[in-house]
Amino acid sequence: MGKQEKIVSMFNEIAGTYDVANRVLSMGIDKTWRNKACHLAYSFYDKKEIEKVIDVACGTGDMIDYWQKTSKKAHIKLNKIVGVDPSVGMMNVAKQKLPDVEFIESGAASMPFEENSADIISISYGIRNVVERQKAFDEFARVLKKDGLLVILEFTKNPKESILDHLTDFYMNKILPTLGGIISKNKEAYTYLPNSIDEFLTTQNLSNELKQAGLEPIYVKGFSMNISTLFIARKI
Repeated sequence: MGKQEKIVSMFNEIAGTYDVANRVLSMGIDKTWRNKACHLAYSFYDKKEIEKVIDVACGTGDMIDYWQKTSKKAHIKLNKIVGVDPSVGMMNVAKQKLPDVEFIESGAASMPFEENSADIISISYGIRNVVERQKAFDEFARVLKKDGLLVILEFTKNPKESILDHLTDFYMNKILPTLGGIISKNKEAYTYLPNSIDEFLTTQNLSNELKQAGLEPIYVKGFSMNISTLFIARKI
C-alpha cells in the first residue's frame, strides 16, 4: 500500500468520530477560520452569482456547509457545490449531513472536471495529506476559470520563537494525539496529524509552489498564534 492509500485508509477508519474529535481538538476555532475564508473569498471574487465551487478533500463536509451559509448571508447565488474526497468513509458522513450536495470519489491530483469550469476551489486541512502536491496545484489551475480563486486553509510549519510557539507545539505533539486517540480509539491517526505538520512546508514555500502552477497568492494570513494559515490565490 502506497503512502496516499495509507492516508485514505486511515481517514476511512476515523470517519465516524472525526467531527467530534475535530471540534474538541481545535476548540471550535476552526469554525472561525472557515467562516473567514469563505467571506474573504466571496469578497475577492466579487460576483453576485457563482456557477460552481469545488471543495477538495471535503471530508465530512464542514467547508461545504460554510460555503453555503456564507453565500446566503452575502446574498450570493451559488448554483452548484461539489465535494471531492478519496475517502468514501468520510463522504458517507458528509452525505448524511448534506443530502442535496454532489460528492465525487477522487484524489486532488486528477479530478473529473473540465478545464476552466470552477469559480472557486477550496481545500481545508487537506493539502498536507496530498502526496503529489505540485501535481494537485497544477490540476486546480487547470479546473479553475481565469481569475478563479483557490482557497487553502492549512496548519503550517512555523519557527518556534516564543513561549506561545512552544506551547502550541506541546499541544499538537503531546495533548492532541492522546485526546484524539481517546475519542476515535485510533491514536495512530492523531499522531499522524502533528507529524504531517512537522513534515509540512513553510508559508513561503507553499506560496512559491502556488506561483509555479500559475496561481498568484493575493492573501496569506496566519490565525490563532499562526496555528492555521489561510491562502487565497488567483488563477492568472
